[in-house]
Amino acid sequence: MKISPETVSVTLDSRKHVSQRQPGCLSHFSRTPLFVHFALSVLSVYFSGCAARKPIADRRQPPPAQPSETPAETADAAKRSTAVDASDMPSASAPSTKRNKPAAALASSGYTEEGNASWYGVPFHGRHASNGEIYDMYKLTAAHRTLPFETMVRVTNLNNGKSTVVRITDRGPFVDNRIIDLSFAAAQEVDSVGPGVVPVRVEVLGGVDPTAGFFTVQVGAFRDRSNAERLRDRLNASYSPIFIQQYDSPDGIFYRVRVGKISGEDAAHQFGEQLHDREGFTPFVTRLDDGTPAGGSR
Repeated sequence: MKISPETVSVTLDSRKHVSQRQPGCLSHFSRTPLFVHFALSVLSVYFSGCAARKPIADRRQPPPAQPSETPAETADAAKRSTAVDASDMPSASAPSTKRNKPAAALASSGYTEEGNASWYGVPFHGRHASNGEIYDMYKLTAAHRTLPFETMVRVTNLNNGKSTVVRITDRGPFVDNRIIDLSFAAAQEVDSVGPGVVPVRVEVLGGVDPTAGFFTVQVGAFRDRSNAERLRDRLNASYSPIFIQQYDSPDGIFYRVRVGKISGEDAAHQFGEQLHDREGFTPFVTRLDDGTPAGGSR
C-alpha cells in the first residue's frame, strides 16, 4: 500500500492536543470517525519502523565564540617580550666568535719592538680615530705611529707577562719614550690601567711588512698656527717637502709641522736622526696615511 505523506491530527482529550511531524511518515492526526481508528491501527504496524526512527542528536560541538580583540597595548607588550635581535642570533654557517676579540691565532711576522706603553680613554672616547672610525675605548685597539692600520699586534706587559691582541686604528703617541697607546680595554687586559705606563713587547701578527710605505718626520706641534708657519718657513730652505697638519684634539687645535716623504721606515729614522743632530729637534717618525681625515691623527 502506498501512502503519501500527509498531516493527520487526533484529539486525545478536550484539554490536550498533541502534534508530531516525522518526515516520510504519518505524523499528525486529526479528528476522524471511529471506523478510521481500526485502519489506523493496522497502518501503525506497517509504519512502526518509520515511527521508531528517532532523529540522531548532532554531537558536534558548537563553533567557539570569536575571541575578543587584543588591546593594542597588550599586543605591543607581547611583541617586545618575544622580539629577538637577528644580530644576536648565531649564524648556522659560521662559528661563533667572542665579540670584540681579535683573532689571536695569526702567526708572528717576525717584527717586534720593546718600549713603554701608555693608554687613552676619556676624552678621546667617541671621537674620530686616525683611520676614520669612531674610537671606542672598550674595544681592543691601539694607536701606533708607524704600523699600518688594521695591523694585528700582540702586546705583552713585561712586568707580569700578561698579553692582549689589538688592532691598530690610530696614530700616536706623540710623546717621547713611548711606542704604543692602548685602549682602555686593552690596558685592562694587561693590568696597566693603574700604573699608566708599563714596559711592553709589541709583536706584529700576520703577513704584514710594517717597514714598507711612506713616512714623514714630525718636528713640532703648536697651538698658534703662526708659530708653525715660522718653523716651516725656516726649514723650507734646506728640506722639502714641509707641511702643516691641523689636529683637532680634545684640548684644542694643534698645528703639527712635518718634514719629508721618505720611502721605508729605516730611511725615515735615519732622516730623523739627522734633524735631531742638525736642528736639535726631538723627531717623531710617523707613517703617511692615504686619505687621513682632517684632525684624525692623535
